Amino acid sequence: MSVYLLVISIVILICLLLSKVSNKLGVPALLVFIFLGMLFGSDGIFKIDFNNYSFAEQICTLSLIFIMFYGGFGTNWKQAKQVAAKSILLSTAGVFLTALITGLFCNFVLKFDLLESMLIGSIIASTDAASVFSILRSKQLSLKYNTASLLEIESGSNDPCAYMLTAIMLSFMNGGLSGGRILYMIFSQIMYGIVVGFVIAFLAGLILSNIRNGISGFESILVFSMALVSYSVATIIGGNGYLSVYITGITLGNKSINNKKSLVNFFDGVTGLMQIFIFFLLGLLSFPSKLLSVILPSLAIALFLTFVARPMAVFSILMPFRSPIKQQLLVSWSGLRGAASIVFAIMAIVQVKELKHDVFHIVFFIVLFSILLQGTLIPFVAKKLNMIDENDSVMKTFTDYTEEIPIQFIKLLIDDKHPWVNKKIEDLELLPNLIIALIVRDGKQVIPKGNTTVLSGDIVAISGASLDSEFDSYLTEVKIKQDNEWLGKSLSEIKFGANKLVVLIKREGKVIIPSGGTIINQDDVLIINKS
Repeated sequence: MSVYLLVISIVILICLLLSKVSNKLGVPALLVFIFLGMLFGSDGIFKIDFNNYSFAEQICTLSLIFIMFYGGFGTNWKQAKQVAAKSILLSTAGVFLTALITGLFCNFVLKFDLLESMLIGSIIASTDAASVFSILRSKQLSLKYNTASLLEIESGSNDPCAYMLTAIMLSFMNGGLSGGRILYMIFSQIMYGIVVGFVIAFLAGLILSNIRNGISGFESILVFSMALVSYSVATIIGGNGYLSVYITGITLGNKSINNKKSLVNFFDGVTGLMQIFIFFLLGLLSFPSKLLSVILPSLAIALFLTFVARPMAVFSILMPFRSPIKQQLLVSWSGLRGAASIVFAIMAIVQVKELKHDVFHIVFFIVLFSILLQGTLIPFVAKKLNMIDENDSVMKTFTDYTEEIPIQFIKLLIDDKHPWVNKKIEDLELLPNLIIALIVRDGKQVIPKGNTTVLSGDIVAISGASLDSEFDSYLTEVKIKQDNEWLGKSLSEIKFGANKLVVLIKREGKVIIPSGGTIINQDDVLIINKS
């Protein structure tokens, strides 16, 4: 057990280190995870013989739950609702069209069996939310016409439709599906998934709003567990667990709850870890030597999907909305295949005993092709299409974005000798345009009113208007090096001049509000107000 844990921890650390390198080189980190898995696999250097598809399916399903949840939780609905109709059509009708067109290509051109062709089309019909989110965030791609939100909603919500199509095709192939069962399956998948998703989100929001818990990370643990509950309940009663998880995520992520930004950051980290698991397992399960036998049909499908099927689906849906052609082209190019396709391919291997073609390695190649070509070139394509909006921030499309508020706060600790002790706020002489915004007393918040008395030990927050950006020109930074004449002296000993004042010192990641007795240390950064 200890050996396995050590290997897992080493793999995670290597993935994290290599992801930093890949970002500098401009190579998607997901490729690094895949190749690392191949390195550890049967055809690799370490020769780990791993072919347990059932176990891999369970791990990948668990990982996809959180990837789907974060696809909703991290999306800002205020920004996304403007393009919600387009996104939902892309994530439903778009997925169906992509699966159908790709399946027909496999059947008529590549001469695959019809059911197996439609199965492959269904498996690779959805786009990868985590990959799209990662590229938009890391490359700071602010796109025109609200395209970032369009891609986020589409990629975050289209996995449930692909899952439903894949499940239907697998049932057909196993001979257990009639016309009536298809209709009920579609109804139960959609309706039960939607209802469970909203109910779990409501319950989670209710708990978060009414329970105050002193345990650090309580909100993260609660929301983490609610994501699992949402998937499990929906799946048990016959609903679409992925749809339920996504709805829970987007509903809860757009509620007013405590520590929203830290929750988004937490699930961003969880999603990154889950991606490592999925793509490492994909590499571990694969046999690179088998790729040669599927390279021609896989390449044909990948090219057709990228340059024909995906654009046809996108254009047929976005053209009636009169979307700009360059937006349609960028959305077509941004249809990355990823984690969901891997999970569905493994699901097919587990549930269908006799497949005529090596579906797993076909999907493996398509995912590699998509991430390497499309993922790497999205920033380049966006720039060439003149789709980058330099005057906006892509972070507005995520729920951890906060608008800059033109207000600043000053924290005062009231001791026994402070002139405000035992005085009412209405009796204090404050400068104009300042107000006492909050008092923290014995760890509890006190909303200040005119008759509120300030006590010794209180922490008082005073608010006032912040400086506009035009004032930045009056401030300058000076970093103290070893040969600086100010080093080791107190501020009162230094002659800065009549029109200069040190207003702040940055020291080892901390901010110091200086006084005359503050000693200047090496590597200090002095913020000086000059006129």
